[in-house]
Amino acid sequence: MKLIIQIPCYNEAEMLPTTLAALPREVDGFDKVEWLIIDDGSSDETIKVALENGVDHVVKHPRNQGLARAFMNGLDGCLNQGADVIVNTDADNQYNADDIPLLTSPILNGKADIVVGARPIETIEHFSLAKKLLQKLGSWVVRVASNSNIPDAPSGFRAISRQAAKRLMVFNDYTYTLETIIQAGQKNMAITSVPIRVNGETRPSRLVKSIPSYIKRSIVTIIRIFIIYRPFRFFATIGLALFALGFLIGLRFLYFYLYGDGGGHIQSLILTAVLLGMGFQTILVAFIADLLAANRKILEDIRARS
Repeated sequence: MKLIIQIPCYNEAEMLPTTLAALPREVDGFDKVEWLIIDDGSSDETIKVALENGVDHVVKHPRNQGLARAFMNGLDGCLNQGADVIVNTDADNQYNADDIPLLTSPILNGKADIVVGARPIETIEHFSLAKKLLQKLGSWVVRVASNSNIPDAPSGFRAISRQAAKRLMVFNDYTYTLETIIQAGQKNMAITSVPIRVNGETRPSRLVKSIPSYIKRSIVTIIRIFIIYRPFRFFATIGLALFALGFLIGLRFLYFYLYGDGGGHIQSLILTAVLLGMGFQTILVAFIADLLAANRKILEDIRARS
């Protein structure tokens, strides 16, 4: 059994030695433990530092492609190197590497395909209130969309079995954390969570450049997740809301019309027609989106089997 620990990196030459020094070379249940970094277009000496500190494999991007693409290309690199289990962690040493055996244990015992490390969010002092609330919101969205019960969906500290890694495909460019869990739930993978420890803050988050930017991008990500993985519910809800509003305004016009005052409420009649038409068309879009989602699932299954 081979375990490969992968680390997405972007200009991490300064922090990488500390992160690598904490990683294990032996983990219970595995014959071999190797390290892999994904250099996401770094302009510093990230690769040189990584190799000097014992990294076994390097996946290099000629230019910066973002965390989600780095994560996916890292999975491909680990699979090509024969990994049976892949652990993903961050280059900033946020997660306590001593908890890697906790992540891999459910996979080795056949109880899970993906294991997510749950951070003690409420006790992390350097997390702002806005970030904590968004962590909770993101986790709630994931639970609704995936029918799973992962308390810390945005956590990047996770273990993935070989078969699960072959079936994952991320569409979002910003981050992979929420989307991969939703995919796992939709594809009936066994996914669980274990409590893990975190280290102190070493540098500001690369994803959170500012709270307003983080809120904006997180909300956009959550909406896109709903559109991609729950397209029928998303569009049907909007369509039914428009249709219901048009229907109620139409009843109001009908009331005045029956009492001889319809001529003064022609605007209501026009608005009713517009809303009913928009609602009906949006419901049709819901069916079309659902068919496209089914086609996407078929393509993903073909990719996983190839």
